[in-house]
Amino acid sequence: MTEQLPEMTADLADLNARLKQAVGHGQLIESSAQNIQTLLEGASSDVYFRSVKELVDAAEWQELNDRFYQTLAFGTGGLRGRTIGKIVTNAERGNAREGERPQFPCVGTNAMNFFNINRATRELAAKAAAENGCDAFVFDGPRSVPELSFAVRYLRANAGIVITASHNPPHDNGYKAYFSDGAQVIDPHASGIIGNVNAITTESFAPLPKEHQGKVTVIGKNIDQAYMHRLETLILDPRMIREAKSLRIVYTPLHGTGSVIIRPMLNRLGFKFQIVPEQDGFDGRFPTVKSPNPEYGEALTMAINLAERENADLVAATDPDCDRMGVAVRTKNGKMKLLTGNQIGSLLAWYRIKTLFDKGVLNKPNAARAVIIKTFVTTDLQNAIADHHGVRCVETLTGFKYIGAKLAKYEREIPEQLRRSYADLAESETRRLRLAYSSFYVFGGEESYGYSGADFVRDKDGNGAVIMFCEVAAYAKSRGKTVDELLDEIYSQFGYFAEKTSSLVFEGAEGANKIASLMKSYTADPVREINRLKVVNFKNFETDEIRDVEGDLIPKTKMLMLELEDGTRIAVRPSGTEPKIKYYLFARRRPKSEKFIDADLDRIKAEVEKHLEDLWKWLRTGAESRLATV
Repeated sequence: MTEQLPEMTADLADLNARLKQAVGHGQLIESSAQNIQTLLEGASSDVYFRSVKELVDAAEWQELNDRFYQTLAFGTGGLRGRTIGKIVTNAERGNAREGERPQFPCVGTNAMNFFNINRATRELAAKAAAENGCDAFVFDGPRSVPELSFAVRYLRANAGIVITASHNPPHDNGYKAYFSDGAQVIDPHASGIIGNVNAITTESFAPLPKEHQGKVTVIGKNIDQAYMHRLETLILDPRMIREAKSLRIVYTPLHGTGSVIIRPMLNRLGFKFQIVPEQDGFDGRFPTVKSPNPEYGEALTMAINLAERENADLVAATDPDCDRMGVAVRTKNGKMKLLTGNQIGSLLAWYRIKTLFDKGVLNKPNAARAVIIKTFVTTDLQNAIADHHGVRCVETLTGFKYIGAKLAKYEREIPEQLRRSYADLAESETRRLRLAYSSFYVFGGEESYGYSGADFVRDKDGNGAVIMFCEVAAYAKSRGKTVDELLDEIYSQFGYFAEKTSSLVFEGAEGANKIASLMKSYTADPVREINRLKVVNFKNFETDEIRDVEGDLIPKTKMLMLELEDGTRIAVRPSGTEPKIKYYLFARRRPKSEKFIDADLDRIKAEVEKHLEDLWKWLRTGAESRLATV
């Protein structure tokens, strides 16, 4: 117990006894009780004690379990958790009025609050507390995740952090941590860092003497300009863009950071665009959307309505920290249509590979040096596109940090004397080195609306994704086609590939147990047949030794992959950022002759969509039956 809180000592013994009793009655998970005790022993504010006591007095055991059943760990995108509890205590509400944000964040070891951020920041540091002896670069205002990734490399920093709600609801917040390569941390580093974080049990620490403290430097426009200079190199055919004068674009940053870079980039490149005015400003309440996630069509509603009024060809939206992008396009029948993350990524991969061959950057002799990277749960259409051109397609686990790790590997493969100044070299020069000695990264993406087109950013890049997709739309326009017609051309050549991603939501501590039990049941009692189709292949990424096409061992993770006799794939995994178990379904139909004709393609689309829907109904029913027996 800290000396600052003597008034808590009298009540703590009674509180601990009540917690122990609740554990004995099965109301409170034992880990929750232990984590409560650890938190209160290191607390520097009576808000912690008063919040816990208030919930205990009200017998809100489920809320306590949700807040304390675990300590935060690095998921697919850093630390992530609620900043506002489902139940807001009076201690947390503080001076805030009803309907306002609480004065203090959610108390809990499984929440994003001062205690956890303080513990994590002291070990990781991009804010890099000067009191601990680190020099720190701090942006003069909000910036996107990809610009942070770029800045870490540009400034030769040792680490970087972003504190962001990302695409999550207003009551959540997140903490993304980066190493010196500009990529988010992966194991074994992630586990090692969290081990050190969890060893810290108090919020307070003694700063170093002034003479040993670091310097804080404010940065801004200079980094913006350097980043935009690199982004401009993503455009493969500037002349074609200049000539596509009739292309009209609507963009929305969904109350986040996207306009900081995307507005000047679209102007610089000569695109005609409008920004949704109601969503063009920083606002962590995200007042105009249910969720600021461009994966959900509802988030693009205002942008699509503006596009309808202005007869725009394309809508692009980025989430608040601008690492994800969603789009809607005007189709051949004149209607606006949302594209899936898989469709967006496939269009980008196809266009970039094709154009690099057209420009002579890639050719048959050097194609084997080119690579696209996607996750295991991203469409197989990208494999087919890469294979057709003789380009390597590498698959990774979910999370762009694994793509970042591949990019770091490719950089290390360049001879040391040639890569000492790699981050300072022009993009054309780094491309020359990669094609000569290593692997030239053409494109990378994941089905969850994250994409990148170069390795100067080591995370998914919404800024780059917007301008790359605007180029694809300009290319379609230059050929007198809509984007959906361009996509049908790709299907006609490579086959129709369709995907369906669904999930079952189980919140809190009880939900985490259900997810774990369901995953375990699929291993203990494997599925032999799904909707009358035999399972011909089964991979358990947690126990099997699995290597990618480059021979690198895939890290162990909780994911299962099934293949059915008709080529359909199914992946099952717990979400790394949300209380969900996720199901990914992949189906395909290849043309019997050289290409599909339009009538065949329309019929096959309907057949495949029904096939995926039937499979999901079977899986959902099966999951409910399995949970009923555990």
